[in-house]
Amino acid sequence: MSERPPDEPNLGLLCFIAYRAMESRVLDAVAAAGFDDVTAAQGRVFARIGPDGTRLTELAEQARVTKQTAAFLVDQLERAGYVRRAPDPSDARARLVTITERGHAAIRAARAAEAEVEAEWTRHLGRPATMQLRRALTRLRVITDPYQ
Repeated sequence: MSERPPDEPNLGLLCFIAYRAMESRVLDAVAAAGFDDVTAAQGRVFARIGPDGTRLTELAEQARVTKQTAAFLVDQLERAGYVRRAPDPSDARARLVTITERGHAAIRAARAAEAEVEAEWTRHLGRPATMQLRRALTRLRVITDPYQ
C-alpha cells in the first residue's frame, strides 16, 4: 500500500515533470548553440541511437512510436544532417541509423546543458540527496528499462 497522500502526484509523474524540465532546457540550449531545427520528438529518437548505430525498428520500439513515425523522424534528422543510414555489417539486408559529425556536435551541446541542469539540481537538493536520488533511480531502472 502506498504511503502517498491521495492529493500528491505519483512517483512516475514526479519523474516525468523533472524529465520534461530537463528536456526543455536541453532543447533550448541545443537551439541556442545553432541546432535550432531539432524538435522534441526528433530528440527522443535521436537520443536512442547507439554509438555503433541502431536499426530503425529498434529506435521505434525504444521511443515507443510506430516504425512509420520513427522513419519520418529519422528522415527529418537525415535531411538536417544529424544522422545517416548505413548498411548493417551484421546483416546486408538491414540498415543502421548512425550519427554524423553535425549530430555529434549537437550531442556535445546537449551534454553540456544536461551537466548544467544537474549541477543546479545538486545545488538545490544537496549532494547527498542528489546521490541518493541517482542511486534510487539507477536501481529502479533495473526493473523499468528493458533497453539498458
